[in-house]
Amino acid sequence: MTLEYKMKRIKSGIPGFDDLIQGGFPENTTVLVAGGTGTGKTTFGLQFIYKGAEEYGEPGVFVTLEERAKDIRREVKSFGWDFKALENKGLIAIIDGVSSAVGLPSEEKFALEEKFNIDNFLRYIYRVVKSINAKRLVIDSIPSLAFRLEDERQIREVLLKLNTILLEMGVTTILTTEAPDPQAGKISRYGIEEYISRGLVLLDLQERNIELKRYLLIRKMRETKHSMRKYPFEITNTGIVVYPSGEIY
Repeated sequence: MTLEYKMKRIKSGIPGFDDLIQGGFPENTTVLVAGGTGTGKTTFGLQFIYKGAEEYGEPGVFVTLEERAKDIRREVKSFGWDFKALENKGLIAIIDGVSSAVGLPSEEKFALEEKFNIDNFLRYIYRVVKSINAKRLVIDSIPSLAFRLEDERQIREVLLKLNTILLEMGVTTILTTEAPDPQAGKISRYGIEEYISRGLVLLDLQERNIELKRYLLIRKMRETKHSMRKYPFEITNTGIVVYPSGEIY
């Protein structure tokens, strides 16, 4: 008798999305969420962290390299998400990577050092992940991390090292990055992000009837059967909602 292998799935917390990936992300995988400005990459990552903690009791770490932590907390309140309450319970940790980049002291509990060093960066994330027993991790974003490095060769080395460390952490990870021109096949800024990730989700804005509409494409998801169709999604007053049947548009 052949035993059927069942992959443990981590629910995204995004209505409609898990229907497209057999119930959730494969556990302990790294997924790249790529898209242009305004497509919802950061919201996707924040929803993954918040819903994981609030609905599934899975602690998560959000590394912000673009926005201040206090701005993130204020913005997500529009979705009804109380990050601070879950931080106080030890279910969410936000790592401030912005203050050090601009040379300001951080008021946050978790913050990167002023002098950036990739090895220290990875070690610090590892310590925070272990301190709250995190099951989920988001790093927002790869271009903001790369801006701190000197050349493209170094960026590639760092991304390869990052991928190895993430697998060792035993967390399900979302990395966000800019997609310069998905229509022309240019999915990521440095041309390596999509290769180190085991999953790739593309977010896009397209004009329909003189209006911009949001679409999502699962380009790659290892150990998962998924469609290669584009699906519409919206950023509603409760967060991202994906429409698998496409009925909204």
